[in-house]
Formats: sequence, C-alpha cells, structure tokens
Amino acid sequence: MGKAAAARRLAAAAAYGGGGASIVGLAGIALFKAEAALARRTIGNAEDPGPNATGWYGKGRPGPAIKIALLGDSSAVGYGVDRIQETPGAGLATGVAERADRRVYLRSFAVVGAQSSDLAGQIDAALAIEPDVAVILIGANDVTHTVLPAQSVRLLEAGVRRLRAAGVEVVVGTCPDLGTIEPIPPPLKQLARAWSRRLAAAQTIAVVEAGGRTVSMGSILGPEFAAAPAILFGPDQFHPSAAGYARVAAVLLPSVLAALGVIPAEDLEPEAYRGEGVLPVSYAAVEAARTPGTEVGGTEVGGDERGTRGRWALLRHRRRYPGRDADAPDEGDEDPAVSPPE
Repeated sequence: MGKAAAARRLAAAAAYGGGGASIVGLAGIALFKAEAALARRTIGNAEDPGPNATGWYGKGRPGPAIKIALLGDSSAVGYGVDRIQETPGAGLATGVAERADRRVYLRSFAVVGAQSSDLAGQIDAALAIEPDVAVILIGANDVTHTVLPAQSVRLLEAGVRRLRAAGVEVVVGTCPDLGTIEPIPPPLKQLARAWSRRLAAAQTIAVVEAGGRTVSMGSILGPEFAAAPAILFGPDQFHPSAAGYARVAAVLLPSVLAALGVIPAEDLEPEAYRGEGVLPVSYAAVEAARTPGTEVGGTEVGGDERGTRGRWALLRHRRRYPGRDADAPDEGDEDPAVSPPE
C-alpha cells in the first residue's frame, strides 16, 4: 500500500470508527507499549505546569486586538524553559503583533501531558474568549502513550470542526517526528518514527477536511534537531530548548498570519518553483509529513472542492520571517473583555 493510500485509510478509520492498528501491527503495538513505558521513565514525569504565555502583546499598537487561543500539550506550553519570553506562545504572539501591527491577546489553554482526548475541554474554555484563530499542537503524547492513531485523529477532527463552526480559524502543528528523541531506544525509535509520521499525515487529511490548515512539525523534532540536539533539545532530551521553541514559533507564524489574512500580497499565490501547488489532500499530507514546515489547507479546482482522488489541498512552503527576541506579555488585566493595558 502506498503512503498516500495508507494515510487515506487511517483518516477513513478515524471517520468511521476503525481502530487504525495496522501501522505497526498488533505485535508492534505490544512492543511499543513496553518500550514506551521505559522511555517515559527515562524522560521523567512533567509535573511543572511550565510558563504561562497568556497576556497582551504589541504594546502601543492599534486595536482591535487579535485574539489567539493556544491549545495542546507541553510543546504548546513551552515546558522546560524558565522565562515566558522563551515559550512558543510568546514568540508567536510577538510575531503576529509585529507583522499585523495590531495588539494581540494570547490565551494559553495548553496543558503539559495533554493528549488529543483533552482537546474537547480546552476548546470549551477557548470558545469563551471568541478567538480569531486557534493554534493547536497535539499528538506526541498520543504516540508515547500508544493511543491508536485513528482515535487521535477522530478527536482532533471533531475539535477542529467545533472551532470552525464557531467562526474560528484553525492552524494545527502536526505530530513531530519522534524518531529523533534520544531517550527512545531502538527498535522503539523506528516504530515511533513510523507511527508519528503516519499520524501527522492522517492529522493533515482530517484537519483539512474539517476546514483548518496544518503545518508540518517535522523540522521541530526532525533533521535540524538531530544535527544539533545539544542546542535545540532541553535538558531531558525530549522537550525543545528555548532555541527549539523559537523554531516552533517561526514555523507557525507565517501560516497563522495567512489564516488571519494579514500576509503580504506577493505571498497570496502559490509559487511552483518553490514546490507549491494543488494536490489531492492525501498526497499533500504525505509530502508535508516528509517535508518539514509545509502548510496544507483546503482549496478548489474549477469551483469544486473535491476531485476523483478526494479533497483538493493547497501545499505551501511559506517564507519565514527574520527572527527577533520575543516579548513578555504586558502587565495588566488578562481578560480580553476589558481594554488592553496602556
């Protein structure tokens, strides 16, 4: 079975309640469960809730504020760093405020250790602030806790549909490549790589079908991390360092700006010479899983959303913006219902 067909099969299993156990087979799952437990003991339990990036950003910039809801697991929280400025939430909010020239209110609902099953509660809380965009980072804990991929995908798709029904734009950072994690030994490392990449592709199909867009996180725990683990991983060699989280924010920022409609006119149309273009979503999903930093979103061809091979998707390799140090949130009231601090 080709990779695109396998990704379609997994997404279909999620849609229709299948198990999705065929990725590594039943024997592989048994081995995975045993060695994943050993790896989690090596990594340790993340009891620290991590820095909270919630607050106002872009002091002195005009309103109305852009409201961002940050959902997901420890990779969204920024677990392992000491300063709020080092979290991906602060980096993302700072970048949006600068590029959009608007005040930004970011509210983090992410929780260390969260799995896809925790998204529903986070979304319940996020909808109360009526965000303009929701950014979701989820999936790694599903892999290390051997949650069947079809179940993970089904829960994510349901959450994206709820957000889109409420008029919220959605950007999902798909499951990273866990085959680069040092505390995970072979053969679990190879299983984790296969599992996480297949999950990322299926997440992409489900999210695009639900009306959101995805960004491949392979570059965040992929080749760049493998080349410089001492710099881009934190002390536990599982969670990113401050430099690693800065990469997370940099990869997400262009797609969040696109979702908000605040990108330069020259970046609106895809560029074929950059490998951008329209594909059936299953093929785009596989390409994104193996090409870090790729954005995939729904599109139309000749006025139709679907072709003979399924939903049409637009694959983009968006230009990243020059990095700058993230700001801490402004001091003042954290409630977006009130005026931002002066």
